[in-house]
Formats: sequence, structure tokens, C-alpha cells
Amino acid sequence: MFPIRVQDLRFRPNGRAVLDGVDLELGDEGITLVLGPNGAGKSVLLRMLCGLIQPTGGRITFGGHEGAAPRSGVMMVFQHPMMIRASVADNVALSLKPLGVPRAERRARAMAVLERVGLANRAADSARQLSGGEQQRLALARAWLTRPRLLLLDEPTASLDPSATAEVERIVREIRTDGTRIVMTTHNLGQATRLGDDVVFMSAGKVREHAPLQRFFSRPASEEARLFIQGELPWRMNF
Repeated sequence: MFPIRVQDLRFRPNGRAVLDGVDLELGDEGITLVLGPNGAGKSVLLRMLCGLIQPTGGRITFGGHEGAAPRSGVMMVFQHPMMIRASVADNVALSLKPLGVPRAERRARAMAVLERVGLANRAADSARQLSGGEQQRLALARAWLTRPRLLLLDEPTASLDPSATAEVERIVREIRTDGTRIVMTTHNLGQATRLGDDVVFMSAGKVREHAPLQRFFSRPASEEARLFIQGELPWRMNF
């Protein structure tokens, strides 16, 4: 699957340049934080990496092979994850059903991962009764259960309080330690410094900078990135 290479990637729905020639290369380890103002194209880039959106132009290659994302090995967790009308355990075990895992094994593996995210005591409860933070932990458990090579996280803590955010960050670190490559969008710069190994900075549909985390925050390569770090860059960009 790796390296993942994005070359001249474009997305222009109705002629509007949401992605405007994105170039990027991602290796097989670590946590990459995708930063930038609203409208920069961060979420669209993640959706293209997992095949949910097709580009207008350009290409993505996985391990040197051009085409759609591998059918297995890539998972994505959204800011507001969907829950089926079933128990917490059933929501987690659902991710193993397409892989042909026997029902008893699905249940056992679901309970094991629920222990790791602190939700084993809620296994029999309705998933839709969980708090926002608990639902996000459930969504991470559902993705983690498949042992993905690549996990894409789109603002997973945007609507969570500090305690729930800390729990999600703990789980993200554990998933990384398990060997999963993570690419994550966030507007929380403190979170970026706590989790990231490198930063991709985007604005106006382009990657403006890709640098190790410490270098990005201490010596940003562009005035635009410096202003973003200082909180002076407009959050909404007009295309």
C-alpha cells in the first residue's frame, strides 16, 4: 500500500476548485496531521484517499499501483460517526462481517477491542444512547478491529469536551502503536503537537507545506503557515 503518492490531484465540482493540484507523498509509519483553514480541501483529500470521492484530475498511487484505494486495509472515521440501531457490541462486530469472520469470533474480538477503548461495560447498551465521546470511541474501535494499514480521521474530536478528547487521543496513540498509519485532520493546534509526527498544511485546495511537526511549528516555511499558527489566517477561504 505504501508509499501513497498523490500527484496533481484536482476536484472541481461545478467548476469550483476544491482541490487544485495537490501533490503529496506519505510513508508507512506515524501520524500525519492535515492542517489548514476551513475550505482548504482537507476533508475532501481524506475522502479521495479512501475512494469515497473520485477526482476530476490527477492520480493517487498505492505502493506504486494506480487506481482506487485497496478494498481492505483502509478505514475512515468521521466527525459524526453513524451508528446502526443495535447494541454497542453489534456495532463494533459489524466491521468484521464483510471479511467472513464467524459470528462467535466476531463477538469475541469485538469485546476485546471494547475493553481497549473503555466501553466493555456498555456492550449490551444501544449504541445510539452513548454520549458523543463514547460514540467516537466506538467508531475508533470499529475501525481498529479490522487492523487497517491506513486509518483516516476527519476532525474526530471537534465537538468533544476536553475529557472525551483526551480519551480519543489515547486511543489514537494506541492504534498507531499497533502499526496503523494514521492521517488526521484537526483545527486543534494543541492536539496536533500532542499527536503528530508530521504536518501537511493546506490552503485554497493546495498543499503549501509538508514538514516534520517540530519544524513546522518552530520554523514554518511560509508566511501563510506562520499566520495560521498565530491564529491570524482567515478561517474561510473564497475560491
